[in-house]
Amino acid sequence: MPMAVGVIETLGFPSVLAAADAMVKAAAVTIVYYGQAESARLLVAVRGHVSEVNRAVEAGIAAGEQVKVGTVITHYIVPNPPENVETILPIHFTEASEPYRMF
Repeated sequence: MPMAVGVIETLGFPSVLAAADAMVKAAAVTIVYYGQAESARLLVAVRGHVSEVNRAVEAGIAAGEQVKVGTVITHYIVPNPPENVETILPIHFTEASEPYRMF
């Protein structure tokens, strides 16, 4: 089954927390990256099957936008990222994320 990566960028920690929580509860995805983009912008990336990532990102956007003190800035889904992208960017499964891998 095709794999995908989905990323949500928010302004403020409460929004990224709500988005991450909603994503893992809404679909069979694994958080593979969380970090600060710049200033108060934070991002969270999930991996899973394409349909699961689509569902997770939709849920994450909805949850992140409900937080009063933050907002969802942008989001993006990459279906079937090539191996060179997985090698360079921090979107691969790690020892820390492996125990929570859903597939």
